[in-house]
Amino acid sequence: MNNSTYFTWIAYICVGVFALFETASGANIEQLESPVRYRAVLRDKAATTFSLNHPEAFLSKKALQRRAQQGVQVDSIDLPVCRLYIDAIHKLGADIITVGKWENFVTFSVLNSDAKIRQGIVDSIRHLPFVREVRVVWSPQPHYSVEHPKLEDRVHLIKQKQDKRKEFYGAAFSQIHMLGIDSLHAEGYTGKGVTIAVIDAGFHNADVLSSFQKAQVLGTYDFATQGARCVYDASEHGMQVWSCMAANSPYHMVGAAPDARYYLLRSENNASEQLVEQDYFCTAIEYADSVGVQLINCSLGYYDFDVEKDRFKLRDLNGQHALISRQCSHAASRGMLVVCSAGNSGSKSWKKITPPADAYDVLTVGAVDKMKKLAHFSSVGNTADGRIKPDIVALGDHAGLEGAAGWTTHGNGSSYAAPTVCGGIACIWQAFPQLTVYELIDLVKQSGDRKDYPDNIYGYGIPNLWLLYKNYKKEN
Repeated sequence: MNNSTYFTWIAYICVGVFALFETASGANIEQLESPVRYRAVLRDKAATTFSLNHPEAFLSKKALQRRAQQGVQVDSIDLPVCRLYIDAIHKLGADIITVGKWENFVTFSVLNSDAKIRQGIVDSIRHLPFVREVRVVWSPQPHYSVEHPKLEDRVHLIKQKQDKRKEFYGAAFSQIHMLGIDSLHAEGYTGKGVTIAVIDAGFHNADVLSSFQKAQVLGTYDFATQGARCVYDASEHGMQVWSCMAANSPYHMVGAAPDARYYLLRSENNASEQLVEQDYFCTAIEYADSVGVQLINCSLGYYDFDVEKDRFKLRDLNGQHALISRQCSHAASRGMLVVCSAGNSGSKSWKKITPPADAYDVLTVGAVDKMKKLAHFSSVGNTADGRIKPDIVALGDHAGLEGAAGWTTHGNGSSYAAPTVCGGIACIWQAFPQLTVYELIDLVKQSGDRKDYPDNIYGYGIPNLWLLYKNYKKEN
């Protein structure tokens, strides 16, 4: 089996994608007449045909190499969802949309036009002995918004007036310099050899913009439409997020990790806000695991859904309630470091961080302005179980970005603070590849300017990654 065939097989195992129905060219799958989607959470993996003694049968070589380097043991969480269970659900009349092995679920729909037959199929699945619960995760709603508020990061064009010292980084200088990343670059650490997955809402025009022509893109996939839509045709939010890391156009914009390798993955659909997007996100992370990703940037956050009963409560911010939060913690335990934005609800009634920012063992990033003051929109903590969040803060108010038209822009959002941190960590990981996820998280927090008195607003403060590098090198 050649490498290309092998990774194709791995992708299908992780994604669990089956053809659902044809979509019109350029159409958004969620905007079409679609059946209700359900998540069946399974009780066990008792019918597995795989053995933990032979992990090479269900994990890629790259995934195993990362686990070995991080000292992570392969366990039952890594076992694929039982094929027997998937087939049993499918045989009852369900169309499988995706599967998640770490949380052991199957997402499905029923295409039968008869409502009674559809409900009968769902009830039959619910009563299967290996099914713990079935819940609706997507249903047609009467109204859609083109852009959900969590992605409405205000953007406007700026004039390029930089002094000579700032010229090389262009629009990104302020956010790069604040974290000491420019000094890491000068030392030769630009993220080379580190693989990052950016999971977002789309990367509009990133395939044609000059800032990304040198970027190393290893793969793309649209999990929100099971590959039916090109990630470069969707929202520009992910493109702007990615520019904070991957832009590599000197004197225009240079990001935090211009020499890293990237997977661009879409899980968010702006046409609606429903629980199924967490299912897509779970599949995207498991795909990232399969292809050997080390870092994941998530500039998405969820708490408010179209279906009122699904909306999170503040008491749910415990790192365990939201599927997406549990999945990010699984990623950490598999040797991947997840950097996520704190959220942009600081000036709204919610105010608090938005899942997965409440997850255990992830690095949650809030936003400050150029004066190092908390941005008014940046979400705050603590978590419901008393943990300090955000962990750190970085420039996210008036942050430099690439625009979809090829002009640099400024935007507001913790969405842009997170990827600068993520890119900076890639530089650190390039310098010290022996570090584990947990060691990196601790080192980054301890480099913060508020490390002695962390709080639920700034966390451990603004990290100094250059100081982190110098201190660790000196001590080791």
